[in-house]
Amino acid sequence: MLYGRNLVRSKVGRAFVAIRDRDLAAEIMGISLFRYKLTAFAISSFYAGIAGGLWVCFLRIVTPEHFPFHLSIQYLAMVIVGGLGSILGSIFGAVFMTLVPEILNVVTGNLKDIFPAAGKLFIPLKEVVFGSLIVIFLIFEPRGLAEIWRRIKAFFQLWPFSY
Repeated sequence: MLYGRNLVRSKVGRAFVAIRDRDLAAEIMGISLFRYKLTAFAISSFYAGIAGGLWVCFLRIVTPEHFPFHLSIQYLAMVIVGGLGSILGSIFGAVFMTLVPEILNVVTGNLKDIFPAAGKLFIPLKEVVFGSLIVIFLIFEPRGLAEIWRRIKAFFQLWPFSY
């Protein structure tokens, strides 16, 4: 994570941000799109390889059944809800999207006790909430939880004297 934060502040990181924001303008400024896109691919492959190696050390065996399609959707939801293009947002998104199913399990368990006849209605609630959160964050807060955190932090830095 420390390397990622320092990378964003370097020349390469600024080139990544310029390409992300508008690749045509970055190319006009003299940034080699092929070189920096290849570098971004290599760096992300490095992170994925480290994560995969740690995952294998944890599980001791890895098969394709360990990676179902809904897990890919969940990872994508973590990044979108946390904030695209933000390292801290990815962490916020992972924590948030890990806690949401646990909270939903508690809520649906309590609702099943209160309304036993409606128990089957609460089964697809997790998928509906995941989809709704992705759509809500994409429409109303595209920068995700990281932007909300930045606003809260800025508010409290200026809090008593916000003028």
